[in-house]
This record gives sequence, structure tokens and C-alpha cells, in this order.
Amino acid sequence: MSYNFLVFEVKDGVGLIRLNRPDEGNAVTLEMAGEMLEVALRCDEDPEIRAVVLTGSGKMFCVGGDLKAFAAQGERLPAYLKKVTQVFHAVISRFNWMDAPVIGAINGTAAGGGFSLALTTDIAIAAESAKFTMAYTKIGLTPDGGASYFLARLVGLRRAKEMALLNPVLSARQALEWGLVNQVVPDDQVLPAALALASQLAQGPTLALGEAKRLILAGVSESLESQMEKESRAIAEMAGKADGQEGVAAFLDKRTPRFIGQ
Repeated sequence: MSYNFLVFEVKDGVGLIRLNRPDEGNAVTLEMAGEMLEVALRCDEDPEIRAVVLTGSGKMFCVGGDLKAFAAQGERLPAYLKKVTQVFHAVISRFNWMDAPVIGAINGTAAGGGFSLALTTDIAIAAESAKFTMAYTKIGLTPDGGASYFLARLVGLRRAKEMALLNPVLSARQALEWGLVNQVVPDDQVLPAALALASQLAQGPTLALGEAKRLILAGVSESLESQMEKESRAIAEMAGKADGQEGVAAFLDKRTPRFIGQ
């Protein structure tokens, strides 16, 4: 299936999503968000897709919402933003709840909704030239895309407020120091590094990776007892799966496990 605003391909168990509005900094419109949701749902449903890489075309990762599209709405802008964020938030929800790990290859500026999108990936690799900024309050708006959920959990309350209120522009190295990304690599290595990591993860126990993602996500709001109950149920379920049984057998046999994602 072809798309107008992104490029999607699957190879060797890895789904590569490339935001593809380079002349507009990969700014998100309602139509683009809809295509992102279609792809996210495919990644969630297709058992052949066992890891995902998300990146941008051109020099930017994503500059957030398309302000030209915003301005064109006139008095209809509030309703338009409700539609855009509803779809955009569904994309982020799929990425976080599905089994396949999502690796962000942050190839350039991540601002506004693009900053939020980078935050919500499971693992983020940034190019050395990448920049990170919230920018919402700079234009009189407020965060979306899960930023108000993820940011303080990543950098702490003080720094989260600093980013939201003062809109500093962080370099890739500063983003690494603050815990916004996992790794910084030369610009020409950001996509190869992300694809290599995705290939490694695609050989892993996909169902267990998904359960681990969901446990970590739930753990920020659950009580200790309810979270441990979730852990108990999850590990028992995984032990009955093919990959769980293979993992235990391989450990006892002192060999490398051969996971099939089931």
C-alpha cells in the first residue's frame, strides 16, 4: 500500500516508517496523522513485523503540527485540533501498547509534536546534529502527543517545567545527558544504527518484549501490589509461550535461543 505523506517498508521483520513531507519539516496534518495510524495498526497486527524504526525524510525528524494548516482553519481551528490530536494520540498509543519495540532514528530537529513523538518511542537514537525543543508555549499553545506524560518521567519535574515554559533548544548531546535519548551517533549513522538495533530486537521474544513494554508503562501509575500482580500474571503467561519455553531450554543447554515471536 502506498501513502502520500510517509514511506513504509518491511524487511526481515523490521518495519521502517519514514515521515515524508521534507519540504515542510515533516509537519503533521490530519491526513498525515491518519496515514500514521494506518501504519501503526499494521505494525500492531502483523506478526511478521517484530520491530519498528521511525524516522523523518530530509533534514528534520518532525517539526510538529503544520501551522499553515492550523491558520487555514480560521474559527474552526479548535475543532480541527481535537481531530488531529485524537488521531495523533491513537498513533502514539499503538506504538506504546503493541508488542514490536519502536526505535526512533531522530535524524534532525524534533519540535512540538515531533518532540513528543520522539519521547514516546521505546528507544531513541539521535544524530549529532539533532535538536530538541517543545516550542508549544512559544506560540501560545500547550503540549500534546503524550509529552506531559512522558517528559517529567524522563527528565524530572524541574527540567520538564523548564522545557515547557522556557522552550530551550537542546543539542543531541544535551538530550542524551537529560535522558531524552539513549544514544548519539554521527548523522550518517543514525538510520543504520537504528535499523541494526531493530534487526537485533526482531530476533527476540516479541511477545515478552511487548509485555515488558506494557509493564513498564503501567508501573508509573499502579500501586506496588497491583503492579506485582501484573508481573506475576505476565511472567506465568510468557512461560507458557513457545519463546518462553525455548528461552529456558536454551539457557539450560548453554546455547543461543532461537525465538520465533510466539
